[in-house]
Amino acid sequence: MPEIQSGQLPPAWDLTDLYPLGESDPGLQRDMESGVQKAKELALRFRGFWIAPKITGKEVALALGDYQQLQESLDKPLVFAMLHHAALTTDPARGRLLSQARETNSKALQEILFFELEWLQVEEAQALQILGFPEVAPFAHWLLHKRVFRPHTLSESEEKILERKQVSGRSAFRRLFDESIGGLKFQVGESAEEVSLQAALAKLYDPDRETRRWAASGITKTLEARSRDFAFILNTLVYEHQDDCSLRNYPSPDMPRNLSNQVSVELVRLVMETVESRHDLVCRYYRLKAKLLGLKGLTDYDRYAPLPGETGNLNWSQAQTLVVDAYKGFHPEAGRIVSLFFEKKWIDATPRPGKRSGAFCSSGLASLHPYTLMTYTGRMRDVSTLAHELGHGLHQYLARDRGHLQADAPLVLAETASVFGEMLVHQKILQQTTDPKTKLLLMAGKMEDSFATVFRQIVLTRFEHEVHTIRREKGELSTADLGALWMKTNQQMFGDSLELQPGYSVWWSYIGHFVHSPFYCYAYAFGELLVLALYARYLEQGPAFAENFLAFLEAGGSQNPETLLKNLGVDWNTKAFWQGGLDLLDQNLKSMDSLATSIGE
Repeated sequence: MPEIQSGQLPPAWDLTDLYPLGESDPGLQRDMESGVQKAKELALRFRGFWIAPKITGKEVALALGDYQQLQESLDKPLVFAMLHHAALTTDPARGRLLSQARETNSKALQEILFFELEWLQVEEAQALQILGFPEVAPFAHWLLHKRVFRPHTLSESEEKILERKQVSGRSAFRRLFDESIGGLKFQVGESAEEVSLQAALAKLYDPDRETRRWAASGITKTLEARSRDFAFILNTLVYEHQDDCSLRNYPSPDMPRNLSNQVSVELVRLVMETVESRHDLVCRYYRLKAKLLGLKGLTDYDRYAPLPGETGNLNWSQAQTLVVDAYKGFHPEAGRIVSLFFEKKWIDATPRPGKRSGAFCSSGLASLHPYTLMTYTGRMRDVSTLAHELGHGLHQYLARDRGHLQADAPLVLAETASVFGEMLVHQKILQQTTDPKTKLLLMAGKMEDSFATVFRQIVLTRFEHEVHTIRREKGELSTADLGALWMKTNQQMFGDSLELQPGYSVWWSYIGHFVHSPFYCYAYAFGELLVLALYARYLEQGPAFAENFLAFLEAGGSQNPETLLKNLGVDWNTKAFWQGGLDLLDQNLKSMDSLATSIGE
C-alpha cells in the first residue's frame, strides 16, 4: 500500500475543549477533587426528595436538572482520562490518570446512588402522578425507563458496595485487556519487523496471498502466546457478570442488555434466528469470491482479500472531502456537523503503536461534543470506518439538547446513523464509478461490510451466549474450550464455502466487545438491517425523509426505540421486516453475480 503523503496525514485529536492544558490542567485535578464534595452536597439537599408529600412538577424538574448537571461534571474528568488513555494505552502516566479518574468518579457516584434508588421505591400511583407533570416532560422517558430495573435493584448499601468494587474488579480487568492488546507486537512477514494489531489486521486485505498467510500466522502466534491471559480475563468478567445477574435476579445474562436496549428477548431472538436462517447468502458470496480470485477454495486469511483490480487508496484530505460531501448531499446540516469533526480536530486517526485497537465514537458530554478514534491507513475500508464513526458523531451531536441523561440512544438504534453514513459514502463512490471491474470491487467491499455487520455480529453474540452458558453450567473455560466454541460458531456461518485454519481458534481473544460491553454485538445487526429498509425509504422520499431522519437522530434516547421508528414508518416486530433487509442483500448479491458474469464474457 502506498504511503500517505506528508501534509495529508490523519490527525491526532485536540482534547483542549475538555481541559485546555491537558493532563497538567489544574482544572482537571480540581474537578476530580471536588466531585465527591459536590455529590455530598446534592445528597444533603435531595435525600428523601421523592417521597415528599406535596412534591410539585417544578421541584422535580429543578432536582433532575441539578442531578443531570452533577452527573455531567463528574463524567468530565473521566471522559478526558479515557480518551487520553485510548490514544496511547502503553503510557503509564495515562494509565495512572485513568485509574485516579475512575476511583474518584466511583466515590462520587456512591454518594448519589440514593437519588435513582429512591425514585425506584416510589409507589406506582405516585410515580404516574410525577410523570404527568408538564414540567417533567423533558426527563419523562428517562424516569420511566429507569423503573424497568426496579425488580433488579438492591438496597443502597449493597449498591454502594458493588459500585465501590467495580474499580478494583470489572474496570481493572478491562484496563488490563486494553493495555495488553495495545502492547502486543506481531511479526507479519519474513523480516524481524513487528507491528501493532491494527497494522497486522490491515495485512489481511493485501492482494498478495502469501502476505495474508504470513499476517494470519503472525497474529495467531502472538495471540496464542497470550491466550491464557485473555482466557482468564474473559472467564473472570463472565463470572463477574453472572454473579451480578444472580444478585439482581436476572434470569439470563443478556437480560440487563435487553432492558437497557428497551427490546424484548423475543425480538432479539427473532432477529438472530432470522439472520442465521440466511447463512446461504454468506456461502454463495464466498463461493463467488473464490471463483473471482481464481482459487479452488478460501481460507480464513482470504476473507478480506481484494478482488483483482484496484480501487485505489485515499489520503486523509481526499477521505475528508468524500465523506463530508456524502453527508452534505443527504442534508446540508449533516454535512456541516460532520465538517466540524475535521475542522475542530475531534478525530484521532493517526496510526501509532500503543493506540487502542478498533474504532469508537465517545458521546462525551452532552454540553460539549463527541470525539471519535480510529486508525486511518488510506484503504477504502478505512473510509467506511470514518463514515461509520462520524455517523455516530452526527447522532450524538444532534441529540445534545436532550441533556446528559437522555442524549444517548439505546444500542439497537445507536448503530443506525453510523451504518447509514457508510451507505451514503458507498453509494456516492458507486455513482462516480463507471468501470465495471471497479464497480464490482466496490460492491464486494460493501457486501463484506454488510456480512461483518449482520452475520458476523450475530456469530459473536451466539458465541457470547454459549460462553456464558458453559461458564455457568460447567465452570471456567480453557483456551481449548473457547477455541473450539469459536470455531464452531464461525464455521456455521461459512459452511463449506471457507475453511478456518486451526490457528484461527484463538482469534476470539482480541474482541473488545466481550470485555467492555457484554451482548453489545447484536445491535450492529439491528443497525444494518434497519438501514437497508430506511435507505430504501430515502430513495423513495428524498429530502422529506432526510428531515425526518435528522429529527429521529435529534431525539436521542428521549423515547423508546419502537416509538422513534414508528415516526419513520417502521414496525420492527415482524419477521417480514427483518427478512426484507436480508432480501435486499440477496438482490445485491445477484447483481454482483450478473456483473461478474458480464465482465467475464
